[in-house]
Amino acid sequence: MWGEKGKQKKETIFEDDHYTFLGKGVDFKGRAQFEGTVRVDGHFEGEIATDDTLIIGEHAIIKGTIVGGTIVSGGRVEGNITASEKVQLLKPAILIGDVNAPSFSMEEGVHFRGMCDMGVVPAEASDGIPVNIENGHHRPQERELVPSLNSCEEPAIAQGV
Repeated sequence: MWGEKGKQKKETIFEDDHYTFLGKGVDFKGRAQFEGTVRVDGHFEGEIATDDTLIIGEHAIIKGTIVGGTIVSGGRVEGNITASEKVQLLKPAILIGDVNAPSFSMEEGVHFRGMCDMGVVPAEASDGIPVNIENGHHRPQERELVPSLNSCEEPAIAQGV
């Protein structure tokens, strides 16, 4: 805590944590694997993965696949996001791609175009609606809510003799 000659030692916020920062003006293409928290404010094209938190700054542009624990974005992402914990989109974020995470939230003013998969539908929550699993996506089976006209029998008409 105390440095040389009785002066207080400066402590960094991330002293024991792994923290990576790709600043504004950095252009990166390829595949990057990080440990700990990562913040991207530049341009990134390819695959980015971290076992912890990925923070995408307001001026960041990411084109590619993102995998992480928690993803927080205020920038532009064109690609799919998979998070083991949660995805948060903060204004003015733009996400063009699919999200796969157990928790997903977005602020008003965010632009999102894609699909969101928040996990397996529990049997008790599906209200008896059978579920199809296609390419890892869980979708309720379509069911006919109103019987079609072809399935109805025409009423019998009594004919007098």
